[in-house]
Formats: sequence, C-alpha cells, structure tokens
Amino acid sequence: PKRGLGEATIRQIHDTARALRIPMLEAAGNLAESDEMKPKPRAALREVAANFERWQKALETTPHTELAETILEESGYTDMWKNDRSAESPGRLENLKELIRSMEEYESLRAFLEHVALVMEAEQSESLDAVSIMTLHSAKGLEFETVFLPGWEEGLFPHQRALDEGGRSGLEEERRLAYVGLTRAKKNLHIWFVSNRLIHGLWQSTIPSRFLDELPETHVEVAESGNSYGGYGNSYGGGSFASGRGGRQNPYGASRFDNIGEEKSFSNTYSTPGWQRAQANRTEATDRNWGTRSGHQVERIGYGETDSGYGAGRTSVKGRTIDGELVAKSVADKPSAFSVGDRVFHQKFGNGNIAAIEGNKLTIDFDKAGQKRVLDGFVTGV
Repeated sequence: PKRGLGEATIRQIHDTARALRIPMLEAAGNLAESDEMKPKPRAALREVAANFERWQKALETTPHTELAETILEESGYTDMWKNDRSAESPGRLENLKELIRSMEEYESLRAFLEHVALVMEAEQSESLDAVSIMTLHSAKGLEFETVFLPGWEEGLFPHQRALDEGGRSGLEEERRLAYVGLTRAKKNLHIWFVSNRLIHGLWQSTIPSRFLDELPETHVEVAESGNSYGGYGNSYGGGSFASGRGGRQNPYGASRFDNIGEEKSFSNTYSTPGWQRAQANRTEATDRNWGTRSGHQVERIGYGETDSGYGAGRTSVKGRTIDGELVAKSVADKPSAFSVGDRVFHQKFGNGNIAAIEGNKLTIDFDKAGQKRVLDGFVTGV
C-alpha cells in the first residue's frame, strides 16, 4: 500500500544502496536517520525500516508461515486487496493464501527462499535447455516443439469465475484461450487433468474439462499416469482415440470419456464419491444456463503436419466459428510488414531487433529476454 514514499524516494534508496554496496533495507535505514530527505518521506521511511527490523527479530521465535501472515496483515497488504473493488482482487487474495500454503511445504524461510532462488535462476538462464512456464495469455505468438497443458478440469479451465461472471461470453473466451494453448505446439501436445486436486488445503474431486471432448478423435491418445487419487492425473497426447462410449448426465452433454475406466484402467476415476456428488449437484437449471455445447472450426491445432477441424465430424448446434481475426496464424508464404534490423516491441519480452524473417514469423534478439521466435502480429514497431 502507499506509505508516502514516491518514486523519487525509491530511486534515492536504490542509488544509495548501489553507491555504498549495501542492501536496500540498510540503505533505507541510513537515509531515514540522515538529513538527505524531507521530513515527511523520512518519517514514512523510518516507520518502514522499523517494521522490517521488528519482523526480522520475530523470525527467531516465530514460525515462518505465521510470520508471513503477520507481515501481510500488519503491512496492510491483505486489507488493501480486500478493499479493492477491481476484478482481479479476489484472485490476488487467493494467491496470498496459496503463498502461505506453499511456504508450509518447507521447514524454514531459508529453505523456501532457496527454492524460489533456484526457480528464478532457472528461468533467467537462457542458455539452458529447460522447460518454459507461462500463462496462456503470455504464450500468444510463441511456438514450441512440445507443449504441456495441465489443469484441464471443470472449474479450473474453463474457470468457474469466467462462467459465473461472463456467462456464455465468458465460456467462449475460455475456449479461445484453449485454442491458443493448443496451437502453441508444433509437434507434440500433452493435456493433463487430475481426478483429485489439493485446493486451499482441501482435496477436491474434479471433472475433466468439456474442452477435451472438442478435440478431434483421430489425433488423441489416452494414457494414464500414476494413481487416480492424490493429485496424480491423466495425460492426453497425439495418436488415436476410440469412440462410441456411453453418455453421462452433465451440463455440456455426453462425453467420449465416459466409462473410460472400464477400458483404460482409470482406477474408477468416475466412481469416486466426489464425482457422484458433482453429478448429483448438476441440475437442469445449469443445463438451461449453458445450453448445448457449440462446435468450433480452426485452421490448425498443432498436431505435427496434420490439418484438422476443432470439433471436426460433429454437427454444430448454434455453432460459432473462430474467425481468422480472432487468433494470429502462422503463414509461411505471407510476407511480413517488418524488415530485418527493425526495432520492435513485444508486450512480454520488451524491445528487440529483428534478426530473421520467415513468412510472418520473426526471430527477434530481445534486449533482456534473449532470442525468441514470435508472430509479427504480436509486435509493434518502435
């Protein structure tokens, strides 16, 4: 929250820490006791420094998770998001709860911070052949040989909040995001869902996402991974899929995943108490809210060299199509409006220079993110 410390004060702390080669907190304490600042920001800075000093001493006798909750409360950070009326505030509060949950997995604050440092170091090392983790929104315009999409479960994807707040339009936006994720893969795509997920410290049974049924059957292979309980899930990649399975009563119609446990030894995924409760709670009112699932067609879904329809072979009921204007497509023979050497800007990676062009695909040397391949529709000239 705002504490009367503006950008000029923050910059002064940075400059002092850099000049004296000391931590920023120590630099803030030095400035708070000096005459280099005006009285009002100096008093605010003195209060911040005193809070950090108190929290550091409390760490010696207080469990790190309890201290983290105390800091969030005393700093006013939790109250700030509770009083915020924006659409993102509930998600921010959920993230704070998840932060505390994740800290509980480590014996001490040092162990947790070491883990975070290792993760950040891995993300910042561009030379390593490592997995890139990102959101579907930030993946727009990027392509990878192999893509893993976890969390394809009802309530998570499509997200329940999108359905509650946006209705059918919210569902369509989630479906467009699904298309974005599918088309990031050049050769291999693995989609995962779990039958039980730990959410806010509680195990909850889940239902596979309705989007799974919209994948073309000729390009889907089912493979079970581990136990169906305790957070281990099932994977979907490229190959073939058997059809003709029985229907189940749910808001989005019969699924070819019905009775899959009988043929693929899914450890009775759909016979768990949580599954039965979920089915019992699905009312006809929900059916009326969402109606019948509509079909969608796209140019390409990223399964190697095969072109296919998203929902091909199905009859579209009140169907909508994802037009070319809604998603950027990779077109090898379409010339780009940019030239090699042009200076461009990307929302995620920042500024960079174009090193090579292939159709509407650009190879860009970004100033901070290194070399990336993106579609020209996701960059602007500088």
